[in-house]
Amino acid sequence: MSSLDGSKLYLKTVKDQELKSMDSCDVVHGKFRFAGLLDTVKLANLYMDDEPLAMPVVVEKGEIEVRIDNTGRSVSGTPLNDKLYQFINRHDQLGNEMNELSHKQSQMLLDGIDEDIINRTLSAEAARLAKQEDSLVTNFIVENFDNVLGPGVFMMMTSGYPYPVLTPQIEDIMSKATKKFKEDPYVKQYYQTANEIQARQNGLVDDTPQTQPTPAPQEQMADSMSLPSLNLPQE
Repeated sequence: MSSLDGSKLYLKTVKDQELKSMDSCDVVHGKFRFAGLLDTVKLANLYMDDEPLAMPVVVEKGEIEVRIDNTGRSVSGTPLNDKLYQFINRHDQLGNEMNELSHKQSQMLLDGIDEDIINRTLSAEAARLAKQEDSLVTNFIVENFDNVLGPGVFMMMTSGYPYPVLTPQIEDIMSKATKKFKEDPYVKQYYQTANEIQARQNGLVDDTPQTQPTPAPQEQMADSMSLPSLNLPQE
Protein backbone atom coordinates (compact mmCIF):
# COMPACT_ATOMS: atom_id res chain seq x y z
CA MET A 1 0.00 0.00 0.00
CA SER A 2 1.54 3.32 -1.08
CA SER A 3 0.47 5.12 2.11
CA LEU A 4 3.03 2.97 3.95
CA ASP A 5 5.91 4.23 1.79
CA GLY A 6 8.88 5.16 3.92
CA SER A 7 7.78 2.98 6.82
CA LYS A 8 9.98 0.24 8.19
CA LEU A 9 8.38 -3.15 8.77
CA TYR A 10 9.61 -5.72 11.27
CA LEU A 11 8.81 -9.40 11.51
CA LYS A 12 8.95 -10.28 15.21
CA THR A 13 8.65 -13.54 17.12
CA VAL A 14 9.61 -14.99 20.50
CA LYS A 15 13.11 -16.51 20.61
CA ASP A 16 15.08 -17.53 23.70
CA GLN A 17 12.35 -16.02 25.91
CA GLU A 18 12.63 -12.62 24.21
CA LEU A 19 10.55 -10.83 21.61
CA LYS A 20 13.03 -10.39 18.77
CA SER A 21 13.01 -9.09 15.22
CA MET A 22 13.56 -11.86 12.67
CA ASP A 23 13.95 -9.45 9.78
CA SER A 24 13.16 -5.91 8.70
CA CYS A 25 12.59 -4.06 5.46
CA ASP A 26 11.49 -0.70 4.06
CA VAL A 27 8.25 -0.11 2.19
CA VAL A 28 9.08 1.25 -1.28
CA HIS A 29 6.36 2.04 -3.84
CA GLY A 30 3.84 0.15 -1.77
CA LYS A 31 5.88 -3.05 -1.72
CA PHE A 32 8.15 -4.82 0.76
CA ARG A 33 9.99 -8.11 0.97
CA PHE A 34 11.39 -10.30 3.73
CA ALA A 35 13.80 -13.13 2.89
CA GLY A 36 16.04 -15.54 4.73
CA LEU A 37 16.84 -19.08 5.80
CA LEU A 38 14.32 -20.98 7.93
CA ASP A 39 15.23 -23.45 10.65
CA THR A 40 11.81 -24.02 12.24
CA VAL A 41 8.25 -22.93 11.50
CA LYS A 42 7.30 -19.98 13.71
CA LEU A 43 4.32 -17.73 14.31
CA ALA A 44 5.38 -14.11 14.00
CA ASN A 45 3.69 -10.72 13.85
CA LEU A 46 4.22 -7.69 11.65
CA TYR A 47 5.23 -4.40 13.22
CA MET A 48 5.32 -1.01 11.49
CA ASP A 49 8.12 0.84 13.21
CA ASP A 50 7.26 0.13 16.88
CA GLU A 51 3.52 -0.48 16.41
CA PRO A 52 2.08 -3.99 15.93
CA LEU A 53 -0.14 -4.37 12.87
CA ALA A 54 -2.16 -7.20 14.47
CA MET A 55 -1.19 -9.40 11.52
CA PRO A 56 0.01 -12.87 12.50
CA VAL A 57 2.27 -14.50 9.92
CA VAL A 58 3.33 -18.13 9.90
CA VAL A 59 6.98 -18.10 8.86
CA GLU A 60 7.22 -21.30 6.84
CA LYS A 61 8.88 -22.47 3.64
CA GLY A 62 7.46 -20.97 0.46
CA GLU A 63 6.43 -17.68 -1.12
CA ILE A 64 4.26 -15.83 1.40
CA GLU A 65 2.16 -12.96 0.09
CA VAL A 66 1.18 -10.21 2.53
CA ARG A 67 -1.47 -7.72 1.45
CA ILE A 68 -2.32 -4.52 3.34
CA ASP A 69 -4.87 -2.25 1.67
CA ASN A 70 -8.15 -0.43 2.20
CA THR A 71 -10.17 -3.64 1.92
CA GLY A 72 -8.27 -5.43 4.66
CA ARG A 73 -5.17 -7.40 5.51
CA SER A 74 -4.31 -10.94 4.52
CA VAL A 75 -1.46 -13.44 4.39
CA SER A 76 -1.52 -16.29 1.88
CA GLY A 77 0.57 -18.56 -0.33
CA THR A 78 1.59 -21.29 2.11
CA PRO A 79 -0.49 -24.05 3.77
CA LEU A 80 -0.54 -22.79 7.36
CA ASN A 81 -1.04 -19.15 6.42
CA ASP A 82 -3.93 -20.09 4.12
CA LYS A 83 -5.50 -22.12 6.90
CA LEU A 84 -4.99 -19.37 9.49
CA TYR A 85 -6.54 -16.62 7.37
CA GLN A 86 -9.50 -18.77 6.34
CA PHE A 87 -10.16 -19.08 10.07
CA ILE A 88 -9.63 -15.35 10.71
CA ASN A 89 -11.96 -14.42 7.83
CA ARG A 90 -14.71 -16.68 9.16
CA HIS A 91 -14.23 -15.24 12.66
CA ASP A 92 -14.49 -11.72 11.22
CA GLN A 93 -17.72 -12.70 9.42
CA LEU A 94 -19.26 -13.78 12.72
CA GLY A 95 -18.10 -10.51 14.29
CA ASN A 96 -19.76 -8.53 11.49
CA GLU A 97 -22.98 -10.48 11.96
CA MET A 98 -22.88 -9.71 15.68
CA ASN A 99 -22.30 -6.02 15.00
CA GLU A 100 -25.31 -5.99 12.65
CA LEU A 101 -27.56 -6.83 15.59
CA SER A 102 -27.36 -3.23 16.82
CA HIS A 103 -28.67 -2.04 13.43
CA LYS A 104 -31.43 -4.64 13.59
CA GLN A 105 -32.32 -3.40 17.04
CA SER A 106 -32.64 0.20 15.82
CA GLN A 107 -34.71 -0.82 12.81
CA MET A 108 -37.06 -2.95 14.92
CA LEU A 109 -37.58 -0.04 17.31
CA LEU A 110 -38.40 2.24 14.39
CA ASP A 111 -40.87 -0.37 13.14
CA GLY A 112 -42.67 -0.16 16.47
CA ILE A 113 -41.92 -3.71 17.61
CA ASP A 114 -42.32 -4.34 21.33
CA GLU A 115 -39.01 -4.04 23.22
CA ASP A 116 -39.48 -7.38 25.00
CA ILE A 117 -39.87 -9.11 21.63
CA ILE A 118 -36.80 -7.28 20.31
CA ASN A 119 -34.70 -8.30 23.29
CA ARG A 120 -35.77 -11.95 23.09
CA THR A 121 -35.16 -12.10 19.35
CA LEU A 122 -31.75 -10.45 19.40
CA SER A 123 -30.61 -12.30 22.53
CA ALA A 124 -31.38 -15.60 20.81
CA GLU A 125 -29.50 -14.47 17.70
CA ALA A 126 -26.52 -13.30 19.77
CA ALA A 127 -26.43 -16.62 21.63
CA ARG A 128 -26.48 -18.52 18.33
CA LEU A 129 -23.56 -16.47 16.96
CA ALA A 130 -21.60 -16.80 20.21
CA LYS A 131 -22.04 -20.58 20.10
CA GLN A 132 -20.79 -20.66 16.49
CA GLU A 133 -17.76 -18.59 17.45
CA ASP A 134 -17.01 -20.84 20.40
CA SER A 135 -17.17 -23.94 18.18
CA LEU A 136 -15.11 -22.30 15.43
CA VAL A 137 -12.27 -21.35 17.78
CA THR A 138 -12.33 -24.58 19.79
CA ASN A 139 -12.38 -26.85 16.74
CA PHE A 140 -9.60 -24.89 15.04
CA ILE A 141 -7.32 -25.12 18.08
CA VAL A 142 -8.04 -28.84 18.54
CA GLU A 143 -7.36 -29.56 14.85
CA ASN A 144 -4.02 -27.72 15.10
CA PHE A 145 -2.79 -28.83 18.52
CA ASP A 146 0.56 -30.00 17.15
CA ASN A 147 1.50 -27.13 14.86
CA VAL A 148 2.01 -23.42 15.54
CA LEU A 149 -1.62 -22.52 14.76
CA GLY A 150 -3.14 -24.23 17.81
CA PRO A 151 -1.08 -22.39 20.44
CA GLY A 152 -1.17 -19.24 18.30
CA VAL A 153 -4.97 -19.01 18.19
CA PHE A 154 -5.15 -20.00 21.87
CA MET A 155 -2.88 -17.01 22.49
CA MET A 156 -5.17 -14.73 20.46
CA MET A 157 -8.28 -16.08 22.19
CA THR A 158 -6.98 -15.53 25.73
CA SER A 159 -5.23 -12.20 25.19
CA GLY A 160 -8.49 -10.30 25.68
CA TYR A 161 -8.82 -11.39 29.31
CA PRO A 162 -7.52 -8.98 31.99
CA TYR A 163 -5.79 -11.95 33.66
CA PRO A 164 -5.60 -15.73 33.01
CA VAL A 165 -9.00 -17.32 33.66
CA LEU A 166 -10.42 -20.81 33.28
CA THR A 167 -13.54 -20.63 31.13
CA PRO A 168 -15.60 -23.71 30.15
CA GLN A 169 -14.15 -23.31 26.64
CA ILE A 170 -10.56 -23.34 27.92
CA GLU A 171 -11.26 -26.33 30.18
CA ASP A 172 -12.77 -28.16 27.19
CA ILE A 173 -9.71 -27.42 25.05
CA MET A 174 -7.26 -28.49 27.75
CA SER A 175 -9.18 -31.71 28.42
CA LYS A 176 -8.50 -32.73 24.81
CA ALA A 177 -5.00 -31.26 24.51
CA THR A 178 -1.98 -33.22 23.32
CA LYS A 179 1.27 -33.24 25.28
CA LYS A 180 2.93 -31.00 22.69
CA PHE A 181 0.18 -28.38 23.01
CA LYS A 182 0.33 -28.44 26.82
CA GLU A 183 4.11 -27.94 26.72
CA ASP A 184 3.90 -24.83 24.52
CA PRO A 185 5.47 -22.03 26.65
CA TYR A 186 2.49 -19.66 26.40
CA VAL A 187 -0.15 -22.37 26.92
CA LYS A 188 1.75 -23.88 29.85
CA GLN A 189 2.27 -20.53 31.59
CA TYR A 190 -1.31 -19.39 30.98
CA TYR A 191 -2.91 -22.60 32.25
CA GLN A 192 -0.67 -22.81 35.30
CA THR A 193 -1.35 -19.18 36.26
CA ALA A 194 -5.10 -19.54 35.64
CA ASN A 195 -5.24 -22.57 37.93
CA GLU A 196 -3.30 -20.75 40.65
CA ILE A 197 -5.63 -17.73 40.45
CA GLN A 198 -8.71 -19.92 40.61
CA ALA A 199 -7.31 -21.82 43.60
CA ARG A 200 -6.77 -18.53 45.46
CA GLN A 201 -10.27 -17.35 44.56
CA ASN A 202 -11.67 -20.63 45.90
CA GLY A 203 -9.71 -20.22 49.13
CA LEU A 204 -7.64 -23.34 48.49
CA VAL A 205 -4.31 -21.55 48.92
CA ASP A 206 -3.02 -18.56 50.87
CA ASP A 207 -4.30 -15.40 49.19
CA THR A 208 -1.25 -13.30 50.03
CA PRO A 209 -0.91 -10.36 47.62
CA GLN A 210 1.88 -10.93 45.15
CA THR A 211 3.91 -8.58 43.00
CA GLN A 212 2.56 -8.37 39.47
CA PRO A 213 5.10 -10.15 37.22
CA THR A 214 6.60 -8.51 34.18
CA PRO A 215 4.74 -9.73 31.06
CA ALA A 216 6.53 -12.60 29.37
CA PRO A 217 7.49 -12.24 25.70
CA GLN A 218 4.64 -14.60 24.77
CA GLU A 219 2.19 -12.27 26.54
CA GLN A 220 3.60 -9.27 24.69
CA MET A 221 3.04 -11.16 21.43
CA ALA A 222 -0.49 -12.07 22.52
CA ASP A 223 -1.34 -8.44 23.19
CA SER A 224 -0.65 -7.66 19.52
CA MET A 225 -2.73 -10.52 18.06
CA SER A 226 -6.03 -10.70 19.92
CA LEU A 227 -9.30 -12.01 18.52
CA PRO A 228 -12.17 -9.55 18.90
CA SER A 229 -14.83 -10.75 21.32
CA LEU A 230 -18.37 -11.23 20.05
CA ASN A 231 -20.54 -9.27 22.45
CA LEU A 232 -24.06 -8.11 21.72
CA PRO A 233 -23.79 -4.39 20.96
CA GLN A 234 -25.85 -2.14 23.21
CA GLU A 235 -28.06 0.55 21.75
